[in-house]
Amino acid sequence: MDSLDKKYYKIREVSEMLELPAPTLRFWEREFPDLKPRRNEGGTRFYTPGDIETLRIIRFLVKDKGLKIAAAREMLRTNREGLSRRSDAIERLRGIRETLKGLLGALTSRGHSKTEP
Repeated sequence: MDSLDKKYYKIREVSEMLELPAPTLRFWEREFPDLKPRRNEGGTRFYTPGDIETLRIIRFLVKDKGLKIAAAREMLRTNREGLSRRSDAIERLRGIRETLKGLLGALTSRGHSKTEP
């Protein structure tokens, strides 16, 4: 994931960043007590980098590991630091995979076969 250089992010930005629909983010906000984005008077949500890290961990537990909400909530409560390291590693691996796919696509488009060095 890109570095988080802003203090606050709107739900649309977070949704795009994490590749999750905004209704999922709103649902998880109700289900996970650790997730409390700030709101302005109009009700617009403003997520901090800490909120985004929490969402990344939740996504890892629910989407990647396939845990139910209650199990994910309990794991987040009991082993947040371990989960944070693991989700960071998964994010880095996803980035590497995308880079490799891009390189393979570039090589293929230049007429090289996949078996050539």
